Order: sequence, then structure tokens, then C-alpha cells
Amino acid sequence: MPAAESCRLYLVSPQRIDHPALFASDLRAALDGGDVAAFLLRLTDADDPTIARVSDTLRPVCQQRDVAFVLARRPDLAVKLDADGVQVDVADYAEARQIVGPERQVGVVAPSSRHLAMEAAEAGADYVTFDSADLELIEWWSGLFEIPCVATGDITADNAKPLIAAGADFLAVSDGVWHHKDGPEAAVRAFNALFAAGS
Repeated sequence: MPAAESCRLYLVSPQRIDHPALFASDLRAALDGGDVAAFLLRLTDADDPTIARVSDTLRPVCQQRDVAFVLARRPDLAVKLDADGVQVDVADYAEARQIVGPERQVGVVAPSSRHLAMEAAEAGADYVTFDSADLELIEWWSGLFEIPCVATGDITADNAKPLIAAGADFLAVSDGVWHHKDGPEAAVRAFNALFAAGS
């Protein structure tokens, strides 16, 4: 994902999706709410057939809206399931890039390591992800590097302003959208209103 002129939303799935068709309705509603850059399918402890089944349901929803569909941790499945990219731990960047090739995006999670994040960026990572609690790190990165940074954590429309002000290019949001009191569409609208305001 290229660095954004203003902050953008990066949706993150729940860690478990028991009913993909039902969740697809929530995803469509979220995308109806406004601009979304990407969607990360992050299924914890799911087996390969489950990941494939959920991916085959949700990927078309994203790709029909020009939203990048990214798979967590599994570059092999990202290729097999035709995802637009993969997100891996920073130490796994080189292997992931070798598996997915140059055309797919590879983002890295570097919770607090400036050194590893810089190494991955220099090696060609498409974005780095930092813990949203570390505002100083996000501000430092955004002031020095063109590689976009993603803030991740317990982010809601109510606590996002400092992250936007710190220069995060993307906010990776899960519960703050799926569990919003007025639904996912309203949540995405609220985030995009913050982005438009610039703070």
C-alpha cells in the first residue's frame, strides 16, 4: 500500500469467523460506509480448509470494491487463494517475499523494533505495523520514512485522533468497526469523518 495523503482505514477481521456468509454482510456494510484501503483476514488457529472457505467468501467482496485482501501469516495460502498480499512478523519478511513474489504486497508487524522495521523497509516491505500505544514510534517513523506505517491495537473512532496526528498512514481496526454500537457502516463513516478533518 502506498503512503496515503491522509490516513486511511485498514479493516482487520475477527480472529474467528464461524459463518462467513453472515460476516460478508457485515463486511459489505462496512465498505458501504466509505473509503477502506485494505482488509486483513486474521484467523487464529484455523486450519487451512477453514481459511480457504472464509477467504473464498470474503475476497470477492473486497476485490469488487478495490479493497486489498490481505492474509495474515500465511504467504503460501496468500498465493494459493489469490490474496492481494500477506502480513507477517518482521523476522519472516524475506521468506514471505520469496514465496509471494514481487507482485503481491508484504506487510510486516514490528511492534517496537525500529531496527528490524528499518531493515524490512530497506528490503522492500510494503508497509510496517506498529502498536498504537507507541505514539512516539509512529511519529518518528512517519517523519523519516516513505514506507507507510500502520497503527494497530484497540483503536476506535473515539481514540484515533492522536494516531492520525502522529502521522499514521493507516489505522488497523477490528472491534472498533465490527462491535460499533451503530454497526460497521456507521463506524467506517465515523473514521472517514476523522480522516477528512485531519485530526
